[in-house]
Amino acid sequence: MNFHADVATALPEIILLAAACFILVVDLFIDESRRHVSYWLTQLTLVVTACAVLGGVREEPVTAFHGMIIDDNMADLLKLVAIVAVALMLVYGRQYFVARGLFKAETFVLTLFALLGMMVMIGSASFLTLYLGLELQSLSLYAMVAMWRDRPQPAEAAMKYFVLGALASGMLLYGMSMIYGATGSLMLDRVAEASLTVGPQARLLLVFGLVFVVSGIGFKLGVAPYHMWVPDVYEGAPTPITLLIGTAPKLAAFAFALRILPGSLKGVELDWQSMLVVLSVLSMVLGNVIAIAQTNIKRMLAYSTIANMGYMLMGFLTAERGGYSAAMFYAISYVLTSVASFGVVLLLSRRGFECDTLDDFKGLNQRSPWWAFIMLVVMFSLAGLPPTIGFIAKFSVIEAAVNQGFIWLAVVSVVTSLVGAFYYLRVVKLMYFDAPVGEGPIEARGDARVLLSVNGLLLLLLGVFPQPLVGLCAIALTQSHF
Repeated sequence: MNFHADVATALPEIILLAAACFILVVDLFIDESRRHVSYWLTQLTLVVTACAVLGGVREEPVTAFHGMIIDDNMADLLKLVAIVAVALMLVYGRQYFVARGLFKAETFVLTLFALLGMMVMIGSASFLTLYLGLELQSLSLYAMVAMWRDRPQPAEAAMKYFVLGALASGMLLYGMSMIYGATGSLMLDRVAEASLTVGPQARLLLVFGLVFVVSGIGFKLGVAPYHMWVPDVYEGAPTPITLLIGTAPKLAAFAFALRILPGSLKGVELDWQSMLVVLSVLSMVLGNVIAIAQTNIKRMLAYSTIANMGYMLMGFLTAERGGYSAAMFYAISYVLTSVASFGVVLLLSRRGFECDTLDDFKGLNQRSPWWAFIMLVVMFSLAGLPPTIGFIAKFSVIEAAVNQGFIWLAVVSVVTSLVGAFYYLRVVKLMYFDAPVGEGPIEARGDARVLLSVNGLLLLLLGVFPQPLVGLCAIALTQSHF
């Protein structure tokens, strides 16, 4: 064990942990009027952590701490996107936090701890570190959902999230214990080797463990039939926390699934492929159909998340690197789009007013043509319409499925996409063809307006020129170990 090399490999996580503890202590010595100090320290921490990730980019994967964590190109790319998503959440949600008494160190520190858990998951090479990262992320998010004590909905949402999350964690842990019993190891590379050579009895135990692990992954991704928590938590949580739950953790869950399924359970590939087919179809159908009946924008976006995670799983079904690359591109494009969608919702919220129903978007074009255009781009991207990044992402996973012979699944995805287009275009119709229901001011700060504009335009730019991001995903997976 080379201590200095190990510390260098885990440097971004070490910086994040140390800074979170430092901010918590600093906040003890500043008064209420200077909470912005904690905010800017948090943003500085994210910038330094991103620089540490970029500084640690290597051509070959490197393991540390006796093989418990790994630093490869896939981990670096996903960590950077997760950091960007968290930073944007804090910028977009700043005014919201201030207006509702949530602009305090607890919010910032829990955000950093949640991000730390995601980064540990993304860079894990062992079931043990995967589970530790998952629990750190989950416990931080449970607390953040319940922080707004002035309303009953967040407490109810947090309770549901906690109970169902604990159940999913228990199932995941039980599945991991079965895999350990069948293979004799918790290290992902050793499990991969053992899964190819186990006997009939051990293989049966491995498949049973796989069922529980896939169930846990399904919960964390929010796919059907493990989706029951998603709409209630999205609706009940403060909107910036909903933004956080719906974006960066999806990248960690993607890495979780990629490290475990194709990475360590190659010996039961056909089994997890069959399970993912069911999850993918159920998610696409259920998410898009039920979203049509929603009148709450956050619940609609929750069912949109369920459907989009179903499309992403199509890339996994191919069981080859091209499909995984398409799934990774889909996950990143979805996160960028989802951040922008909740950013617009936060932009329209103000002190004493929650922008949480579809009717709140009526006549937005008359109030602000620019933000109506940004929301239009976001809806087009979520629907998978050109010329946005969402179209390229959806086309990539469908193409990967067709190339591997899943023609029927591609047909299901196209049909459900047409169904989904209805509720996305309904928002566009409300903005451009209905009379406004209110004339409330848009109170967002200048930095939030600029970044949200860049965020929205980026969805168009990457839709027209997707090659750089597509190439990054392909290179990241080619030069990664999983």
